[in-house]
Amino acid sequence: MSILSNKIDFALVFAVHNANPNGDPLNGNRPRENNDSFGEVSDVCLKRKIRNRLIDLEQNVFVQSDEKRTDNFASLNDRAKATFGKDKKSPADYAKIACETWIDVRSFGQVFALKKGEGENSGLSVGVRGPVSIHSAYSVNTIETSSIQITKSVNGETTKEGGKSSDTMGMKHRVPFGLYVTYGSINCQLAEKTGFSEEDAELIKQSLATIFENDSSSARPDGSMEVVEFLWWKHNAKNGQYSSAKVHRSLKITSKVEFPKSVSDYDITVEPLDGLVAEKVSDIR
Repeated sequence: MSILSNKIDFALVFAVHNANPNGDPLNGNRPRENNDSFGEVSDVCLKRKIRNRLIDLEQNVFVQSDEKRTDNFASLNDRAKATFGKDKKSPADYAKIACETWIDVRSFGQVFALKKGEGENSGLSVGVRGPVSIHSAYSVNTIETSSIQITKSVNGETTKEGGKSSDTMGMKHRVPFGLYVTYGSINCQLAEKTGFSEEDAELIKQSLATIFENDSSSARPDGSMEVVEFLWWKHNAKNGQYSSAKVHRSLKITSKVEFPKSVSDYDITVEPLDGLVAEKVSDIR
């Protein structure tokens, strides 16, 4: 595999239709908003979805969710110990093994904190800085949240009389419509340190293009989260022809009406940059 030798920038535009794209546990699981009422999907949430897609693509991933787990390890600590072994190693050795084993480590980085009393390297902290960075996604316009009260009609416990327990009430929150955008980049200098390759970049690209596949839930039914535009800029040099900020600013999203209700209410354009072409990735499955 060839190490990445060209800086990459990307932008992902996605629409939300009657779904909760990222619930806020500190706000009753309502859709996340910033202080200005713009919708937000955290970078942690986006990375989780990317990791899930990488697992679907049969890649080895360190930070696995329970429903996507591909091994018998119940924790990150167990997974790390089984991979690293008990022999004494330098921090560089730990980082090398981790990057060679797991694609999400050599992509996003990871901190490995070895607990005291676990082998000869107990108490050692090893940090890996990954080349792939991704921003939190924010809505183009402010969002509204629609809330409904629901009845959870499940027989959680049997009553003393042997009958069905009482129904319980709950709330369900969703965004009727929102257009969100996130940006990211892949750094060549950090790619050299983790061994992130051209092939890895293609897997990240494929994961982003299909980020909402196999991601449905009661809060996000199939079809309620949709990739609208995915732009991929590959520079001709390690440091890039332009700064990431300038590349990201070349994407222009403007609403044609005061209160957009669908994707068609927006104009999405890309300002040309001399010598750098934005590849529009509509579907690479």
